[in-house]
Amino acid sequence: MAKKELQGVKEIARRANVAIATVDRVIHNRTGVSAKTREKINKIIEELNYQPNLLARRLASGKVIKLAVLIPSVTDETDFWEAPLRGVQRAEAEIRQYGLSVQLFLFDLNDKHSFLSQTNRILQSDIDGVVLAPMFVDETLTFVTDCRRKGIPYVFIDSNIPDGQNLSYIGPPLHQSGYLAGRLCTSGLQPQQSVLLVHIATDIDSYTYRQIEQGFRTYFADHLPEQPLYRVDIHQTDEPSVTQALGAAFSGHSTVGAVFVTNSRAFLVARFLEDFTLIDKPLLIGYDLINANTHYLDNGFIDFLICHQPDDQGYRSIMTLYQYLVFSATVSKEHYMPIDIITRENRAYYRN
Repeated sequence: MAKKELQGVKEIARRANVAIATVDRVIHNRTGVSAKTREKINKIIEELNYQPNLLARRLASGKVIKLAVLIPSVTDETDFWEAPLRGVQRAEAEIRQYGLSVQLFLFDLNDKHSFLSQTNRILQSDIDGVVLAPMFVDETLTFVTDCRRKGIPYVFIDSNIPDGQNLSYIGPPLHQSGYLAGRLCTSGLQPQQSVLLVHIATDIDSYTYRQIEQGFRTYFADHLPEQPLYRVDIHQTDEPSVTQALGAAFSGHSTVGAVFVTNSRAFLVARFLEDFTLIDKPLLIGYDLINANTHYLDNGFIDFLICHQPDDQGYRSIMTLYQYLVFSATVSKEHYMPIDIITRENRAYYRN
């Protein structure tokens, strides 16, 4: 029992003229105390506005809160999800002793069936809450409908779905993040040069990409409405497919001055630029300080990376669910992460 807690119990015991153990029985609703004494102690507790240490009570109860974490697995293609996973594990390590168990359910970012398989496993498990990355919109909506039916609260991380009825969204302000990318594109843009907006993903029409693109286009509508802006959609994320699509895009638009990649696959464009002969290298902007992007940031092929503290996203998602389930804490519907701009000059000092 913490010192402050013990002092409160001692004061209640002194005023009620009973032993500390008797007060402890009343606080934890245990037997062995007469109705008259219990009423007397409860009245003093109310007068003092005494609030017992809830974590200590959790520890004494022995109940374990079980959370499921449904996020993409780390692959050779991208290691972005290493950072949120670290945050999840950090939160679990901090409060495991107070009754927390976290179970990981990892899915293939390019395979809806693996996502569905993991959601089925979660629904068949004894789970109190879910943290998930809603990468596949229709499949996510089906899953969370089942969660609501079973009374399981859920938090979205990194990506959001409007009207998903999630407890909270913890991640970037998507529209404003895209808007900032538009601003960064203009930092090296010359007159008559065009801008490429590049989507490299199997699910290009997701809410996340739509919001980022909308923010990006809004910046140019606000500041450079005549700016030539072209969109390139690449549904196959393997390097040969990306190279072929980019070759066609650059051949068709020979005056490209800036390229914005709407996710962490900017390194694929950087590899293309490394091998493709251009008179002037275009400015290249993307997301996330993953290993492959860091390499091309250091050698100058990527100019800016936009980051949203993914480690902290994972940490906050676990803490948010735990506090809601255990303490009935008020939860913000959206918790927007900072928008950080990483360059070759400052990336060594950034905590991802």
